[in-house]
Amino acid sequence: MYTEIKIVLVNTTHSGNIGAVARAMKNMGMTDLVLVDPKSFPSEEASVRAAGADDVLSNAMRVSTLKEAIKDCELVFATSARARHIPWPIMDPREMAAVVGEVKKADSAKKVAIVFGREDRGLTNDELHLCQHHVCIPSVEAFSSLNIGSAVQVIAYELRMGFLAQAGQLQCPQWGTKWDVPLATQDQLDLLFAHFEQTVLKTGFLDPDKPRQLMTRIRRLIMRALPDSIEVNILRGILTSVDKSIKLKSQLKKEVGE
Repeated sequence: MYTEIKIVLVNTTHSGNIGAVARAMKNMGMTDLVLVDPKSFPSEEASVRAAGADDVLSNAMRVSTLKEAIKDCELVFATSARARHIPWPIMDPREMAAVVGEVKKADSAKKVAIVFGREDRGLTNDELHLCQHHVCIPSVEAFSSLNIGSAVQVIAYELRMGFLAQAGQLQCPQWGTKWDVPLATQDQLDLLFAHFEQTVLKTGFLDPDKPRQLMTRIRRLIMRALPDSIEVNILRGILTSVDKSIKLKSQLKKEVGE
């Protein structure tokens, strides 16, 4: 995970929320927590809600003002869910992660802070004006307020995904994991489609006089699934068993007729 990224909580009222934030941070590999004049900390409730992220809590820095918390940072983001009287440039968490990624790519030592306000009223205008960028999580307008632990989790997740992408660790977009078998070749797929057509003709499911784009839709269905070579062989094995059943049924009819 990127280093030198602070999560800054301003005047947090409920100590349990601090613990929830610590847990969210540790889930995503973040460790640098700064508390600006919290109402109650340290506390047992924070430790309980941290659920194993006690190291993040024990290493948290406690300061009196937001200015003190961000004084050594080159880039500061303020999180806000409220519209302001004077519009301010705003971005979503994914855009924020992209900006952080570019900054870290250019100079990994640059320090970044992401600031979260009070549970009931967020950040003041003066506090917002200390930050270069504002970040808004695009929740539904009718219920836009997130618990601070949830908000930190969203931000931390986007930062981690940005880091993994930049580090080249997101290489499996189709299944989310490395596949165990090579994908089927186009030649294997063509043989499968030909086999499919022969079989559905034999069963009568495909009417050659009224095909109704059946094979086109079957092709689209299978191509969309990106089958591997073993899966193609399984499908062809099923078709072969159907062919054998049709042949056996035909032979039995002939024997009965004789």
